[in-house]
Amino acid sequence: MSLKHLVPLLVTAGLVATGLPVLTAAQASAAPADGYAGRKLDWQPCKAPWPTPDTFQCATVKVPLDYQRPDGPTMDLAISRIKSTSPGKRRGALFTNPGGPGSIGLGMPMQLSEELPQEVLDRYDLIGIDPRGVGRSSPITCGLAPEEVPVDRPYRPETFDSDVTWAKTVADKCRQKAGDVLPHITTRNTARDMDTVRAVLGEEKISYLGASYGTYLGAVYTQMFPDRTDRVVLDSGVDPARAWRGMQQAQSERSAPAFDRWTRWVAQRDAEFGLGDSPKAVSDVFWALLARVEKKPVEWEGRSWTATDIRSLMRAAFGNLEASTDLFAGFKAAAEGATPPAGTEAAMPEKLPGSTTEKTWAVGESGGEPAYDNSMAVNWAVMCGDVEWPSEPEQYAKDAARDKKAYPIWGDIASNIKPCAFWDKPAEPATAMDKPAPNVLVVQNEWDPQTPLSSGEGLHQALKDSRMVTVTGGYTHILYTRKDNCAMAPVTEYLTTGRLPEKNLTCTNPDSSTAP
Repeated sequence: MSLKHLVPLLVTAGLVATGLPVLTAAQASAAPADGYAGRKLDWQPCKAPWPTPDTFQCATVKVPLDYQRPDGPTMDLAISRIKSTSPGKRRGALFTNPGGPGSIGLGMPMQLSEELPQEVLDRYDLIGIDPRGVGRSSPITCGLAPEEVPVDRPYRPETFDSDVTWAKTVADKCRQKAGDVLPHITTRNTARDMDTVRAVLGEEKISYLGASYGTYLGAVYTQMFPDRTDRVVLDSGVDPARAWRGMQQAQSERSAPAFDRWTRWVAQRDAEFGLGDSPKAVSDVFWALLARVEKKPVEWEGRSWTATDIRSLMRAAFGNLEASTDLFAGFKAAAEGATPPAGTEAAMPEKLPGSTTEKTWAVGESGGEPAYDNSMAVNWAVMCGDVEWPSEPEQYAKDAARDKKAYPIWGDIASNIKPCAFWDKPAEPATAMDKPAPNVLVVQNEWDPQTPLSSGEGLHQALKDSRMVTVTGGYTHILYTRKDNCAMAPVTEYLTTGRLPEKNLTCTNPDSSTAP
């Protein structure tokens, strides 16, 4: 299987809460939605760099920058919709979020209109939103140079001071460029924005389909506005207890068994791949290549690849046993000056997972596209503004050195210092997951590299009375709408009928490749 079948990965991974208190149910303040109900919206065909149907409509909603000051400064919130064409079957509005934080969502209705089953499309207006600060929603920038955007920094004692300098520089630039707005770019405020849009649309309740970071946003919404949620599907879950530093560390923890599984699979196919006839032999070949590329980057497909690039790409690919093996064989051949295996070059992704230059559905309107670093600026604002991070560089150095030994694929990169170490303290505590959520369905692939299985299980456990569907052998990040995924059926049944599985389910895709 080629890498073109790997789902594109999101801008970032998550991180960990420290000791910040969480809001109780009584403290979870709602948006001033009553003041927005019934407001007229100027729906127009969405502007895009390609022809779009008139049914794909966009509008702008004014929302408070600070919900504690509803009459103060405002932000523009760009929203979109594709209405159900079956009024007799329509149930309501299905709000969506593609992940991130920092990903644009305005084009989600267009994408989902091509991917969702017709019975789902009949029942919902599809609603897309560029979250506050992103894309067309009053976009922010930190003024970062291109070399300041990449976040994958291996820990080395001799370069740690430069990592600290980078992290502090990013935090300082964000504060200088967007300091008045940064404290308000948070998941809780994004949830309040969703509820404001709900009120403007005249909906008593909303259904919701969120992926990756969008699962955390959806979970927060269910806790802040439990009486305003209808049917909620959370695809590829973020564990609220590990938002945000712990989510990236969860990726490194999962990379260890994923690597072991891969070496076993490859070793059993030594006649085909020639990478070693035992797991140890395959592992030795893998690390030998990285050591070689560490000294001299490999040239392949018109670009130079560092050892960090290969670690990043392989960590994200290990779950797909065939594709990751093809990819590694290609890197190995290129490093040795040989011709990569036939077809491998066609499967090479155009950019690394997490690239902030990746284009998705929505782009800027007449004012031009948002700044180059817009997505990453919002990413830092949310991850650093949702929860408090350790502030001592020594803590990061200690953790990175520890995790480099425990999880050599990714541990040092995951635990190395980030700009959040130098961020201002969050404006409000994180959201307690203390309300039942019997209307939530969590779906999770076993070998998801970005939101690992343990993370999806953590989300399910945090949302009391929720249900979960686990796909054994599934390796993509984000799974609903993939026609070959066995979770499609229970999710579609829930969205169309409201019937949740009576108990948690485990299913296996027909084409899932499994470890020996």
